[in-house]
Amino acid sequence: MAPLCLGAMNFGDPTDADESARMIDRAIDGGINMIDVADVYAGGESEKIVGAALAANAKRDSVVLATKVGMPHGKGDPTKWHRREHIVASCEQSLESLRTGHIDLYQLHRPTFAEVPQEETLAAFDELVRSGKVRHIGCSTHPAWFIMEALAISERDGLARYETEQPPYNLLDRRIENELLPLCRKYGVGVLPWSPLGGGILAGRYNDGVPVDARANRRPQIKDRITARGIEVARELAKLAADCGLTVTQLALLWCKDQPGITAPIIGPRTSEQLDDALGVLSATLDDETRAACDALVHPGNAVADFHNTSFWMTATVDA
Repeated sequence: MAPLCLGAMNFGDPTDADESARMIDRAIDGGINMIDVADVYAGGESEKIVGAALAANAKRDSVVLATKVGMPHGKGDPTKWHRREHIVASCEQSLESLRTGHIDLYQLHRPTFAEVPQEETLAAFDELVRSGKVRHIGCSTHPAWFIMEALAISERDGLARYETEQPPYNLLDRRIENELLPLCRKYGVGVLPWSPLGGGILAGRYNDGVPVDARANRRPQIKDRITARGIEVARELAKLAADCGLTVTQLALLWCKDQPGITAPIIGPRTSEQLDDALGVLSATLDDETRAACDALVHPGNAVADFHNTSFWMTATVDA
């Protein structure tokens, strides 16, 4: 698999369908062979855009197609989103939206601890795998102990197991290095980090305040991730990138891509220019000297911005 994954979160909101389709074509032609989306992105429109684009370019079989289920949305009891009925029904809707006969990687978007037993959720995923509608399953933003429990249940009950995890991970928040990454490396779980550019912080988007058109003004959880220390790191990273002949976004992405245990960071470009910038590091590698300089900015296992601020199970503080 290619060392970068194309994320479709911006497709349909704010990137329109035509531009999104062009970006999908460009990404595949540029060497990316995995696309990640979710049933809640743009109210379901992102899946439809991805499905239409792959039908138009006839490259569905050239990519690993991943989507997610289980993020509470709409009206109703949120405790039902991880139950069999919702997972199976959502899978059918995603198959229709994506115009495909199977989903290569079907992922649980967020964990639920007390409301729904993991046995029920995993059994529903196993049912979909056995039916041929899903090839592999994974999870997103789960704590290490919960993934370990899921792996044990799958082994005990003979169920499909989580093959991947999608955590937040970037130079500003390295806390998954303490437990999650060692677990995934030991048990062969792929790691597909989201927000490798720190939601634009590492790109210098917020160095001079929050722009009027920034997503941070529309989504409080993003604004809460912006810290003085994080902006300081972004400025220092930009200097380091210039010395390396890279853009700051390329260096931030390259650092994440080449960290031990990382399978493929998920890039979420809003424009073709952003996509082309990311494709520039697809075959590049990070040298030891630059890696050490990045470690000096934020030490391994530490954080200067909280990208787990929507993870109710993460309570550790950050050096903001």
